[in-house]
Order: sequence, then structure tokens, then C-alpha cells
Amino acid sequence: MSEADDDAGNDARAGVRELVAVVVLSVTAVLTAWSGFEASKWGGEMSIAFSQASGARIEASRFAAEADAARNFDLDIFAVYVQAVAEGDDALTDFVETRFTDHFAVAFDAWIAMRPLQNPEAPNGPFALPEYRPPGAAEAKAADARADGLFAEALENNQRGDDYTLLTVLFALVLFFTAVSQRLRSATLTWVVLGGAMTLLLVGVGFLIAFPKII
Repeated sequence: MSEADDDAGNDARAGVRELVAVVVLSVTAVLTAWSGFEASKWGGEMSIAFSQASGARIEASRFAAEADAARNFDLDIFAVYVQAVAEGDDALTDFVETRFTDHFAVAFDAWIAMRPLQNPEAPNGPFALPEYRPPGAAEAKAADARADGLFAEALENNQRGDDYTLLTVLFALVLFFTAVSQRLRSATLTWVVLGGAMTLLLVGVGFLIAFPKII
């Protein structure tokens, strides 16, 4: 084989390496941009979920304050009722019973049905019974649960954004090793470094396929 044929073969192999490198660089550049886009989108979803969780917490606090106010009113009325019963003031007892709120009256009737004076296992008042549901209590519990769910969703979205950010770092390594491979004089070493870059690219593509996406 002549020297000219050897040179032609070397040039052909060098052209193949350069073509592979160009393809790797092009694909990696697109995937890096896509990963950055996904990281940004998931970061936005995280901010929205955190904001909604904060709003739900505020809503829960408002309902809890409403429930506390209703409970305090019922406690005051019940205290007067207990005093009236202790003093044997039937007129006051009857009057106080007419002042019970609707939600407290339900629990009070259930408590009276337990015959608290004769039943030592009965609670000391209607407030410990499941029938006692002051307005706002159920709403506060539901808002708290919604806030917990949104907070957990925000943390999950944050992790997804971090995953895509790490993926951009992985693709940056692919770009780095591919560029380095084109500066090496040894063809064998060039293929080794380029092969490592392609391996990292395939790993990154696998992660990219597995990660959830948002558009």
C-alpha cells in the first residue's frame, strides 16, 4: 500500500471521528437546552405550589380562628349552664339552653343522652364528643391537609428541577470530553475519550427519558 493510500485512509478515519463528534455535540447541545428548559419549568411549578400552600395555610388559620371563637362562645354558655344546674336554678337553666348554638345543641343532646351524672365513663362535657363540630373546624382541617399536599408537591417539583439541573451538568461533561477528544493527536485516545463522552450521553438520554416532563 502506498503512502498516498495511507494518508487517504487516515483522512477518512479522521473525517469519521469529526463527524461523530459533530453529531454528539449537536445532539448534546439540544438536550442541554431542553434540560435547562425543564429545570426552569419545574422551578416555576415549585414556586406556584409553595404559593398555593401558603394560601391554604392562611385559609386554615382563618377557619381555625372562626372555630376557636365559636368554641369559646360555647364554653362560656356551657359554664353558665353548669352553674345554673349546680345552683338548682331551673329558670336560668332553661334560658341558657335556648342560647345554645345549633352545632353545640347537637353535641349537648348526645352528652345528656349518656346520663353524665349517673355514668362515670361519660366525658365532663359535650366538647369531647365527636358530635361537637364548631363551624370552621372541618374547613380548617381540610385546608391544612390541602396545604400539606401542596407543600409536598412543591418539594417534589423542586427535586425534579434539581434533577434536570444535574442533567445539564452531565451534558456539559459530554460537551467537554467531546471537545477534548478533537484536540488529541492519538487516534486511539481520541476514540477512547469520544467513546466516554458518548457513554455519558447515553446515560443522560436514559435519565431524560425517565424523568417526568412538563411543557
